[in-house]
Amino acid sequence: MTNTLEVVKVGIADMNIVRSAQLIRTSGLGSCVGVVIYDQMKELAGLAHVMLPESSLAKNGDLNIAKYADTAVKELVNRLIRQGARGAVLKAKIAGGAQMFQFASGNDMMRIGPRNVEAVKKELYLLNIQIIAEDVGGNSGRTIEFNPKTQLLNIRTVNKGVTDI
Repeated sequence: MTNTLEVVKVGIADMNIVRSAQLIRTSGLGSCVGVVIYDQMKELAGLAHVMLPESSLAKNGDLNIAKYADTAVKELVNRLIRQGARGAVLKAKIAGGAQMFQFASGNDMMRIGPRNVEAVKKELYLLNIQIIAEDVGGNSGRTIEFNPKTQLLNIRTVNKGVTDI
């Protein structure tokens, strides 16, 4: 008996939620951070593909809440709770935040990957969500896929192979 799970894809600066009959995947994590938040017992998980650390960096106009760590993490938690997740038991796994380019200047603004990781961790801490596992930093891109039934985060890293955390 072969069961093929539906794969829900999350784009850049996007988020979505899946249940145990599905997998959730995002590609193109360079300096971006993939944040998976899940309720183990309910087999319910959400994934946000965070591009930038703070919504204060937004230009005028409509704010894409999935694009920024400070807005995406809160919104993902709210959506999970609306779908039946229990806030007190939510856990997280994160991946990405690479430093994709080397800059001669030590300008902190160019450290987008590390700043994204710091911002995501800060938001999870403020919401009292424990980070169970992470694969962050380095200088290689990643594709991640989470299975809410097994709670495994599969990470394919450019030139480094595949790992599960």
